[in-house]
Amino acid sequence: MGLLSDPYRRRALSRLILRLNTPLCLLSYVAGLGWFLALALPPVAPRTYMSENAMGSTMVEEQFAYGERALSYAREFAGHKKKAGGMPVAWLEKTMWNLGLEVYKQPFARTLPFPDETRERYMVKGTNVYGILRAPRAASTESLVLSVPCSEGQHNHQAVGLMLALASYFRGQIYWAKDIIFLVNEHDLLGMEAWLEAYHDVNITEMQSSGTLGRAGAIQAAVSLELSSDVVTSFDVAVEGLNGQLPNLDLVNLFHAFCQKNGLLCTIQGKLQRSDWDTLPAYAHSLQTLLLMVLKQGSGRPQGDHGLFLRYHIEAITLRGINSFRQYKYDMSTVGKTLEGMFRKLNNLLERLHQSYFFYLLPSLSRFVSISVYMPAFGFLILILILKALDLWMKLSKCDAGPAERLWDGDQGAAHAAVEEPRPGLLTLVPPLLICHATGLTLYFLPVLGQHVATQHFPVSEAEAVVLTVIAIYVAGLALPHNTHRVLTGSGSDRGWMTLKLLSLLYLAMQLGCIALVNFSLGFLLAVTMVPVAAAVQPTGPRYLYAALLVLVTPAVTLLLGIFLYQELIEYPVSVLECWQLFLQAVAGGLLDHYLYGSVVFPFVAIFLYPCWLLLWNVLFWK
Repeated sequence: MGLLSDPYRRRALSRLILRLNTPLCLLSYVAGLGWFLALALPPVAPRTYMSENAMGSTMVEEQFAYGERALSYAREFAGHKKKAGGMPVAWLEKTMWNLGLEVYKQPFARTLPFPDETRERYMVKGTNVYGILRAPRAASTESLVLSVPCSEGQHNHQAVGLMLALASYFRGQIYWAKDIIFLVNEHDLLGMEAWLEAYHDVNITEMQSSGTLGRAGAIQAAVSLELSSDVVTSFDVAVEGLNGQLPNLDLVNLFHAFCQKNGLLCTIQGKLQRSDWDTLPAYAHSLQTLLLMVLKQGSGRPQGDHGLFLRYHIEAITLRGINSFRQYKYDMSTVGKTLEGMFRKLNNLLERLHQSYFFYLLPSLSRFVSISVYMPAFGFLILILILKALDLWMKLSKCDAGPAERLWDGDQGAAHAAVEEPRPGLLTLVPPLLICHATGLTLYFLPVLGQHVATQHFPVSEAEAVVLTVIAIYVAGLALPHNTHRVLTGSGSDRGWMTLKLLSLLYLAMQLGCIALVNFSLGFLLAVTMVPVAAAVQPTGPRYLYAALLVLVTPAVTLLLGIFLYQELIEYPVSVLECWQLFLQAVAGGLLDHYLYGSVVFPFVAIFLYPCWLLLWNVLFWK
């Protein structure tokens, strides 16, 4: 405190910060990137471990032997599905009833805000079918969920068959202390959202459904199963949920433990873990896995049906059976034993999963990076904005100081400037703030509300109209009248743009800090691209270079580069034209995810981040 209260020491600190501001910013950026790249190293990423005592051991004897019955159910389901032209609701009801379950169905309907051309749907109607196995040893106060999405085409037939075989086997056991819900949801995420809203008696996405007639206890955990082959070579686990939420790490550890027990290969992000952690290829492999998780989590899109459970504080994962060219293959009995072991362990829970981590990154299934380890990488990047804002604040404070005091500091040129330069008020900042945020609100509301007007005047479909309107408004923001501050007396001085940049930097730091607390990956990706350019931009110097850099770090270009990087990491490179098509699909998908499931990525970018970027554009062209 003495350093800040003593005027002599405060002036010395100010001069030190002003003189070393640029080197400190560069050092902080390098430290942030270096810290993130080090997250894939074994000393930084310790081995995973089970925190929940009730799930600490896999010493249960799995006895599931209904593999052939599962395949028989799958063939019957495929035949009735083909005959019905969709999900065979009547056959599922009859089969579940014969297995001794309480069977219910839930019709639902949803009109999309604009047509989904990727899946060719607009007015969606479907039916969810679920059966409840009541626990013989408890009073239906808690439950578990095994769900299977019913997709179009020849997909997930084996998953439905295995689920019915497990229901048949579970029905004959007497150790269940929790109800088990066997759910077949139609139309993937839409059906799952309809069922979850009806089960919890809420309506947050304007879903039309008849409600659920039967309920079990409070759902403790859920597993979504996707399986489209009679045999599998490995199981891939998806953990990324809506808005970057993640399940409790113990649930992922439980899956990994039973896969190891049954000799089943398990992957994350489609990549097998390596044992040679001390080699450079192993580090590169772990870094690729980590980057894939960051890109998926940063998108805010649920990577499976489990992603919607997390909103209701229900721990869930999605398991996908992979049948590839690998030599070792596993039948339905092995897969069924793995799921049986997981559900028997979840059945032992005395309370919700809470002892392990909810915020983590996974370079592999056997190693993790906790929030206390990866957050400093983001902190170093935000420090750049704080240092630059502190630099601007000190310069503005010197401008506010009297000429005598500034001469005492030895800054004669600044003293003359303080006498000659007029002092603009806060009214200077009102026009750019209003214009930028009005543009952001227009970007958020106009594309969906004006799609019918666009289709009447231009030869485009509704989906194309929405995406093109988003791009048009986004680009038009560059050409808005950003020089309205010139009509105000004295607002064209250096103090004007310095004040606006100070506000913009603090605004950007607040936005990135808030979003990183919810979705670290999104905040980090935006910070890596936007922070250095935001700190460097100013109306003096190489303006065209600053303009080019500012355009390259806009959120839209960040999305485009993220798509290109993702395709490279999954070893499926695309051309520039294909990348552009994926970019357009991602924009449309982002809007649909917001209106259908409540994703916050699009409103965050449109209402907050894009106006902040426009403020920096104002700073660049300040006159």
